[in-house]
Amino acid sequence: MAEIGPYTPHVAVITGAAQGIGKATALRLADDGFDIAIADLPSKQEQLDQTVNEILRKGCKVIAVPTDVSKEHDVMFLIQRTVRELGGIDVMVANAGIFRLGTFLEMTEETYDLVMNVNAKGVMFCYKHAASQMIRQKRGGRIIGASSIVGKQGWYYVHSSMTGL
Repeated sequence: MAEIGPYTPHVAVITGAAQGIGKATALRLADDGFDIAIADLPSKQEQLDQTVNEILRKGCKVIAVPTDVSKEHDVMFLIQRTVRELGGIDVMVANAGIFRLGTFLEMTEETYDLVMNVNAKGVMFCYKHAASQMIRQKRGGRIIGASSIVGKQGWYYVHSSMTGL
């Protein structure tokens, strides 16, 4: 086991940070003095840019890295760029997640694969590569998995064809 000395965490990575819980987490950590790497899908670049501007107004360093967490090479690039531009990683918040409304009986293989690739595999990639970097840094860190209420409690959905049941 590597020896971990005292340190003050100062760099956080947040996925799914273009909106919602991820954006709120990034803004809060910036209020707490962290430099921030925010990540979300390339299609959300405009929202990422808005979040960057909000964080810059707080006086923190920030980078936005378009990232599809379901692709390991994207997550590896996110970690590498964060280390290169912000000096390391102290906190990883694996927040990116998706939800597809519909019944179990309507679910397609494609929908299942998409949800599992983002919500399970994407989290694993974030944990794996953040942990590897934290071990190399020899100062520890925090790895956090975030979820909306949908990740903790089932969502009741009644399809219109099932209302007579």
